[in-house]
Amino acid sequence: MASDAIRDVQKAFGATSVIHGVDISIRDGEFVVLVGPSGCGKSTLLRMIAGLENITAGEIRIGDRVVNNLPPKERDVAMVFQNYALYPHMTVAANMAFSMKLRGAPQSEIDERVNRAAAILGLSQLLGRFPRQLSGGQRQRVAMGRAIVRDPRVFLFDEPLSNLDAKLRVQMRTEIKELHQRLKTTTIYVTHDQIEAMTMADKIVVMHDGRVEQIGAPLELYDRPDNLFVAGFIGSPAMNMIKGHIRINGTANFEGPAGVTFSLASAGSGNDGRPAVYGVRPEHFSLADDGAEAEVQVIEPTGSELQVVAKLGGEEIIAVFRERHQFKPGERIRLKPDPRLVHLFDETTGKRLTN
Repeated sequence: MASDAIRDVQKAFGATSVIHGVDISIRDGEFVVLVGPSGCGKSTLLRMIAGLENITAGEIRIGDRVVNNLPPKERDVAMVFQNYALYPHMTVAANMAFSMKLRGAPQSEIDERVNRAAAILGLSQLLGRFPRQLSGGQRQRVAMGRAIVRDPRVFLFDEPLSNLDAKLRVQMRTEIKELHQRLKTTTIYVTHDQIEAMTMADKIVVMHDGRVEQIGAPLELYDRPDNLFVAGFIGSPAMNMIKGHIRINGTANFEGPAGVTFSLASAGSGNDGRPAVYGVRPEHFSLADDGAEAEVQVIEPTGSELQVVAKLGGEEIIAVFRERHQFKPGERIRLKPDPRLVHLFDETTGKRLTN
């Protein structure tokens, strides 16, 4: 196991800069997820950690070693790719053992490690099969087993579940988390799926356009996003964003479009009249006689929840209810956010306002 430190790391392809001074500290044994939209630089950063991309500037440290100029094989990391990267002409056992054979490890040690990894991943009965005889989930386990056999200081996962169907993704998510709890190896995991990030990570790094927007525990990012990007990216359905102004006249209120007004728990004495964005999670709406009037547009029952798309002051919002209301399109309902759970952001900078 090893702690990692990424210090002011930059990456440019010619004149085009794609990573802009990233700083991340990773504790020994921690499960860190790099998350963000396509093109944000998360996979490029992972490849730089692995040694598959050169670093333009900055420093990457694994344990007590700066690895900037070390080739991949000397970094003591193991990477699990999105496309599994298994050798089709080799059995499961041979695929898992391949890296150790290249090192010239004795056969007894190879067999011991392969059998141990196979037992952990439920592959013991499949060691004689070829990749073409396996399901997608089984192939992913083989790719993970190949990484485990190496007994690396750091596991690197690059969108390993994106080729699986929805049900299998949930299952494999749990298996990877259980694997980490068992092995306690430092893990860096890349995904664009914020649900994966929320459910698996000890710490999430949210990236956007080659920069780190926020680092924190999953619920910390969910409950207190630093800016509009993080607020909109973390959470599904996404946070509702309503533009308007803060008004302080004895009490603090937010004035939205078409005369919609919401009370605020606090807003800061110097913010009267300030343009702001009012953020409220879909599940933080409730039905109340003194709520703002909204017109139901679409009802989406999911079984455990009811998602309601509605127009509020001309803006489209989403509200989520645990109860099974019998709403109909065109019906008018009154929605009231919980003022203790709303978020205020500066409209110009997108930064969080204290509230």
